[in-house]
Order: sequence, then structure tokens, then C-alpha cells
Amino acid sequence: MLGSGHSASWLVGLLQAGDSFYPTGAYAHSFGLEGLIELGVVRDRATLRSFFLLSALPTLRQAELPLAAHAHAALDSAAPDWPRIAELCILAHALKSPRELRAATENIGRQRAELAARLHAHPLATDYLARASAESWPFSAAVSAALEGRILGAPRDAVLAGITYSTLSATLAAAMKLLRLGQNAGQTLLTEMLGHAPELISIANTVPLAEIGWFNPWLDIASARHETANARMFIS
Repeated sequence: MLGSGHSASWLVGLLQAGDSFYPTGAYAHSFGLEGLIELGVVRDRATLRSFFLLSALPTLRQAELPLAAHAHAALDSAAPDWPRIAELCILAHALKSPRELRAATENIGRQRAELAARLHAHPLATDYLARASAESWPFSAAVSAALEGRILGAPRDAVLAGITYSTLSATLAAAMKLLRLGQNAGQTLLTEMLGHAPELISIANTVPLAEIGWFNPWLDIASARHETANARMFIS
């Protein structure tokens, strides 16, 4: 079925990979949001909306989606550009200043890559894992998502859309465990944020390698403090 070119083949694969049931461990992370809530910066729907607009969306637009777009191009199964993939993995790791966030993308990226190899037995995945192990590449959730997309035969924009949805929905799911936020309020906020997806993807596809990155000290400080918090619901 995979690689047949039929859209249903890669679509169901992307739906599976983006589902909270998919065992990447992403559900155990808030990606810094819990730290901001502990500081009182995010405390209700209005301030959560600001967090999405000022942090989550720019991070997708300037970092995660461009990383995945470049990785998708480099992972052409006919002639993979492995030096470029190594460069992207190292860059993705370096862009995460707090240790918690680096560990989060490392763990999720490793899980996604290993699942891709186990579930689909595709040579691109096994080759990637072998090279990553031999050359000690750090794993990246964005690069592994691009790897999954290539294995499934999904077009680049579909892969970026999948990353956008899974990132925003996972962040919102974490927020609903940490704040007094009802399901209807959550879904209206998610719908608003997903409305930015076409623009995010369009811009991300134009970001050159040298300009990938997003610096947010607000989130980095909260993440660093979260690591030593007395009590935590999420790993990051």
C-alpha cells in the first residue's frame, strides 16, 4: 500500500502518526507551557491564546516547519542527502536552549524514527537509524516527521500540516490539564490557530537553512525553571 501514490495511503499514515494514541511520548510533554503556567504568565484562555500567537505559531513558522521542509527535500529515497540530514539534526538540537526541550525533541524524534522502521520496514528508516547511531546524530521530532512522510509517500505540505496540527493539539491538550479550560473553549481556540496553517506552511517553505530558528527567552526561562520545580505534571 505504501508508496502506491494513492492519497488515502499516506493520509491514513499521517493521521496515525499524529494521533495521541501513537506512542511517541509527546503526550507527556507541555514543551514549556507548564513552566509558564507556574509563573502565572499563562492563566486563562486569553493568555493561552497569547501564548499560541507569540510563541507556538512563530516556533512552527521559523523552526519546526522549515526543519521538516528541508528534511523532506533531503530525504529523497532515490538519493538521500545524508550530510544535510546530519546538519539538520544538529541544528534542531542546538535550537533548543533549555535541557528539557532538547531532551523532549530527542526522545520524541527517536521514538518516531524507530516506529517508522518497525511499522513500515522501509530501507530509508533503517538507513537513517544506522547512520544516526554510527555518527551520533541527535534525533529531532521535525526530521523524524519528515522521514515518516517520505516513507508514506506524503507530499511536503501534507507533512507540514500534520506537524502543525499535532503540535497545536498536543499543546492544547496539555493546557486543558493545567487550566480551567472547557472542551468547547479549547476547540474554538484550536480552530482559530489552525486557521493560520496555510500561511505558516507557505512561509516555512521559503525559510533558507541559514535563517531557521526562533529565540524566545520568555519560554526558555520558564522551561529551565520547570526542570527544578517541586512538582510537575509534565516532563517538559
